[in-house]
Amino acid sequence: MLSEALPNPGPVEAEPPELPFYIAATGPTTRARCALKHGDTFLVVDSHGDIGASAGGSDGLFHDDTRFLSHLELRLNGAQPLLLGSNVRDDNTLLAIDLTNPDLYVDGQRALEKDLVHVARTIFLWRGTAYQRIAVRNHGLRPIELALSLSFDNDFADLFEVRGERRPRRGVTSQRVIGDQQVLLSYKGLDDAWRRTTLSFDPPPTALTASSAQYRFVLAPHEARPLFLLVSCREAVGERPTPFLRGLLAAHRELRRETRDIATVETSNEVFNEVLCRAAADLGMLMTETPQGRYPYAGIPWYSTTFGRDGLITAIEMLWCDPGMARGVLRRLAAYQATSSDAASDSEPGKILHEMRSGEMAALNEVPFGLYYGSVDATPLFVLLAGLYFERTHDEATLKELWPAVLAALAWIDGPGDADQDGFVEYYRKTDQGLANQGWKDSLDAVFHADGRLAEGPIALAEVQGYVFAAKRVAARCALRLGHVQLAERLEADAARLAERFDAAFWCPEIDTYALALDGAKRPCAVRTSNAGQTLFTGIARADRAKVVAEGLLGPAFFSGWGIRTVARGEARYNPMSYHNGSIWPHDNGLIALGFARYGLNRAVAQVAKGLFDAAAYMDLRRLPELFCGFKRERRRGPTLYPVACSPQAWASATPFSLIQASLGLEFEPATNEIRLRNPYLPAFLDEIILRNVQLGESRSDLKIRRHGGEVSVELLRTRGNLQVSVVFSR
Repeated sequence: MLSEALPNPGPVEAEPPELPFYIAATGPTTRARCALKHGDTFLVVDSHGDIGASAGGSDGLFHDDTRFLSHLELRLNGAQPLLLGSNVRDDNTLLAIDLTNPDLYVDGQRALEKDLVHVARTIFLWRGTAYQRIAVRNHGLRPIELALSLSFDNDFADLFEVRGERRPRRGVTSQRVIGDQQVLLSYKGLDDAWRRTTLSFDPPPTALTASSAQYRFVLAPHEARPLFLLVSCREAVGERPTPFLRGLLAAHRELRRETRDIATVETSNEVFNEVLCRAAADLGMLMTETPQGRYPYAGIPWYSTTFGRDGLITAIEMLWCDPGMARGVLRRLAAYQATSSDAASDSEPGKILHEMRSGEMAALNEVPFGLYYGSVDATPLFVLLAGLYFERTHDEATLKELWPAVLAALAWIDGPGDADQDGFVEYYRKTDQGLANQGWKDSLDAVFHADGRLAEGPIALAEVQGYVFAAKRVAARCALRLGHVQLAERLEADAARLAERFDAAFWCPEIDTYALALDGAKRPCAVRTSNAGQTLFTGIARADRAKVVAEGLLGPAFFSGWGIRTVARGEARYNPMSYHNGSIWPHDNGLIALGFARYGLNRAVAQVAKGLFDAAAYMDLRRLPELFCGFKRERRRGPTLYPVACSPQAWASATPFSLIQASLGLEFEPATNEIRLRNPYLPAFLDEIILRNVQLGESRSDLKIRRHGGEVSVELLRTRGNLQVSVVFSR
């Protein structure tokens, strides 16, 4: 609550200057927004299906980090139609919008009574084109004369301009009408690249200009008339995209083909089923076919591109049910692994990509994110995922393909990643244009001391040391499999030494948890944060410490009732409305829950799962967003949203599946074709879970898990191939 009293933290330095590439929130939206995505194209429209027709929002049709349509507005006889309703199909393939006419007056007399004309807009994306069908029907008893207009425009703004960056110079735009059915909007950027938007109308409009299309017709009683608009970001001038119905069928077939090998989950709780279905649909929408394989783009609207950390963590969360995702992520990041040092891009040999952009500003180096390597955790997470993927699948061919990249990443961890050779991986940006903080909490004010002072680098984050620990242990097992015995022994010894040094340097008995980080002077940032919870996920935490950390994370200072806050209430920079200093991030909670499961803390897993489930039940579309505010849960009220959170966001969408894994203790042993459930425990809101099409090698299995008070039973419903399922209880 805003009125909660906080202890006086003492003097706090002045707030830092505005962060470069900050995402501005300038005002409320006047219409709800909806997002669709396919490949490298995404669309944000308002509840009416319009773009830029109401205040707020990040509207537009975007492709390759450029806005290809900035305005599109439908009017009936010059008036905005009334909204009846809009909804996204369950699989995210299309948006359906129902509109009707308002009361229309001419010379003070009502010329058309409201609710006689129904306008159904159906919108979907496929292969760089936004498809739209506008079906107009007269439900009246007499003919109706209609003027339906579509006004449109484009600014070809770079995504970073849409986010708030200002540019002193821009390229040149032009518009022209092509025949009686097409309009071409063009932009030649300062990078000398042409970007073109083609609008195709079918049937030909009554009147067509470079900024509007108008249809005039008379609808007989109960007559319907379809109109089609295709907005293409990629087609050659004058070339028409695939027609609407063929495109829609192709999009549906493509989605079914891409998701047929993924395990599915069904439970006894219908609301949780809706959460899972929405999460799976969002992940399906964010998945992007790249030359290296399928990759989950991070989120819409700001992060619809390859992000290293996001892709790696999403793949880890989904590894039990969709191991193919990990293969695509690993191959793509290996293809872009840094091979040289460059201060502007924060690259060093062996580092794994943080972010890539293909817009004009990136091409001109106005932003450093063309290929940007400023993350400290993507590299150890890459090694960790490579090892976990192999242990999940025993795909030795892919492991051998990736092994040079794994060795290069390990060399970076032990070399440039630990510049002072103190045994901890740390970060410090090379230029002022780079990200100041390079862990997952990358806000400028996210790493601080107990009195609120910002930490000065190089900074060693707690969870990153855990990533390195887990990465080296799993890499050791992979090395042994490939016959590299000495390397395996060295990596195991490195991990053991790191665990000892970590506990000695990071444990803070005065706050009963691990420090957020060590600053450049090796002073601990003795602040209670969720970073300590992720040390349980990686297993670097001592068992006795893990129980103490878990107790703190589930206490009222951390646990809001909806989830675990990033920073505990009472810390100097705690702010439940901040991005990283008191908010709740679903993926963070999901990884912490996996950590609880690692240490046998089943009831802790159930508490986190219940909080996030309750939060999702209040969310629009049952969709967990990137983050939400950390206010204390109040009776009969839902959680408080964060205004510019991405929704959907890949690692948030993957969180319900990581909670399933944590609850069931799912483990896979390809060598013996065994699926293992270790200490399974279902939260009280679930009586039953059915897992279908769970893969292990060439085998498939369907499982039913039922709760009986504090115990569970496991039933093998169907097996294809040689497979065994076991339940293990351990302390």
